[in-house]
Amino acid sequence: LSLERTKGSEILFGVAPCGLALAQARRALFRLFLKEPRGGSVGAVRAELALQAAARGVPVLHVPGRALDALCRGRPHQGGCLEAAPLPFRSLRDAEEPQQGHGASGSRQLLWLVLEHIQDPMNLGALLRSAYFLGVDRVVATHSNSCPLTPIVSKASSGAVEVFDVYSTDDLQGFLKAKSAEGWEVVGTVSRPEDVEDVPVISCSEFQWDKPIIVVIGSEGQGLSLETQLQCQRMLAIPPGRALHPGIDSLNVSVAAGILLHSICSQRRRHGD
Repeated sequence: LSLERTKGSEILFGVAPCGLALAQARRALFRLFLKEPRGGSVGAVRAELALQAAARGVPVLHVPGRALDALCRGRPHQGGCLEAAPLPFRSLRDAEEPQQGHGASGSRQLLWLVLEHIQDPMNLGALLRSAYFLGVDRVVATHSNSCPLTPIVSKASSGAVEVFDVYSTDDLQGFLKAKSAEGWEVVGTVSRPEDVEDVPVISCSEFQWDKPIIVVIGSEGQGLSLETQLQCQRMLAIPPGRALHPGIDSLNVSVAAGILLHSICSQRRRHGD
């Protein structure tokens, strides 16, 4: 058995990333590796993956579990790995195109999530999963100092990255300035309100969503850069439920984003939009 990789390829691992990558075919797909069946039974999930691969003309190889472990470097593959081309960020120019069902007027309440310098692939994947689930319309990431859309990101997103476009920009401040000029509200996020100067800070529960909005999330350690904070009209904070110990005084970035996005998106549902 030759597990020699196609040049430039990467290995997706896990049932959801592999299945969704096969279903969407947004990447070039090279080979599907499935764990050798025990006692002649492949299992329903892996059989479905094999059918999807066959429909796409992707070769299916049944290999020992240790070969899968080696392919994905010991990560949880659930019996399946897929060799595929990397998934690039999309150009921000494409993000301005109306989405299906929205119409060119953009009358629907729009919510974009902007990620500044998110470097941890587990956090990025969890952020994308929450954004997709809660109904965020677009996700834009800074191109520099950010994690690419790796197989770990796909796994952490439970495959959401395979169905949900992620855009990137090299000029975050210019992008935010342009959207503000178009009438969008740019809202930053902060874990420690005392760290913010010159921008009003409110609790996420007090925020009223009445125009197209961009929510900007900062990096795990540093939060939003000062340059980005100054592009924000307001900053949102999550009030803690107790007096916090100094060493545990903030939330994981993906958890915080999930709470903030749910707080905002629940207004969309209340308004029947």
